[in-house]
Amino acid sequence: MGTLKTRELSKINQYIISISLILLVSILSYSFKDIIGYRVVALILLLVVSISAMLFDIFPVLVSALLSAIVLNFFFIPPTFNFNIDTSEDVLMFSMYFIVALINAVLTFKIRQFDRKKQNEKEKEKSIQLYNTILNSLSHELRTPIATIIGAIDTINDNETKLSQENKKELYNEIEVASNRLNRQVENLLSMSRLEAGTIKPTYDWFDVNELTFSVIKENANDAKEHTIVFNPNENLSLIKIDGGFLEMILHNLIHNALQHTPAQTKILIDVECVDGTFNLKVSDNGLGFPKEEINFVFDKFYRLNGTSTGGTGLGLSIVKGFTEALNGHISLKSIKGTGASFSVTIPVETSSLNHINNE
Repeated sequence: MGTLKTRELSKINQYIISISLILLVSILSYSFKDIIGYRVVALILLLVVSISAMLFDIFPVLVSALLSAIVLNFFFIPPTFNFNIDTSEDVLMFSMYFIVALINAVLTFKIRQFDRKKQNEKEKEKSIQLYNTILNSLSHELRTPIATIIGAIDTINDNETKLSQENKKELYNEIEVASNRLNRQVENLLSMSRLEAGTIKPTYDWFDVNELTFSVIKENANDAKEHTIVFNPNENLSLIKIDGGFLEMILHNLIHNALQHTPAQTKILIDVECVDGTFNLKVSDNGLGFPKEEINFVFDKFYRLNGTSTGGTGLGLSIVKGFTEALNGHISLKSIKGTGASFSVTIPVETSSLNHINNE
């Protein structure tokens, strides 16, 4: 991670840091040149160039390699303070030092280029996989309700005089359910896009959470025919200042997730309370629960539980997390496979005593 961060530095900063390293090490080495000797200094400077090659782009490294060679020649190789070299051995050492420093810089740069290329290929493969996942999910989730709507409308148009009022009512109900499903998927996609773009901002107002909860339960009534949703309103709950649309989206997706991923006859419990300026929402069920090893991934975008054939784009819980965090809140999951799941949402809120005054 540190290496990646240094490569994100501007070119000027890379030049400054790489040159500063050479100068700093040269000053320290000069203080001990009589003890360690100039040949050891050459190895130390070569090490600094090698470290720079791992951290920075090629041109700052080439500059530091050239500077280190100049410093080595002028200050350390006898005779000092000029660029003459008396012995052939020192000429060979200096030449090899300069060549090795340059080769080291170039080879390290090439290796980094190769690593970046491989990393880009891996990221491209992941992007393609993610794209296929999204496409497969959306093609199913959007095609199914659209096909239902078109089929029902065609049936009504082709058999308008033959269908009984009861049959027409059933077909209209199918159209309504499919339209709501289609609308929900589009809303989820738009919500996720807004969350990722950072354009979604809460608008706070006073809300009765009991009333809001009953409204969301009613919206999910068609999907809950084989489940039981239990909500006992908290009569002592004050009005809270919150973005009602955000809270509706959070509650709706939690309920819908429970309905979609639990077997028939499952009971879904909803509890709400407000304690010391913190609104607490809990949605729990007695369904199959989540495997322990998958709990850390449930809020990831496009996550779907392994081994499930249930539809869905895998956006619901990631949207819940996004809206909760947009309200400066926190969401957590407690679950044991086979015993159900419990989602807890906590959001800091401002409360009103209006409810208490009306009840007295």
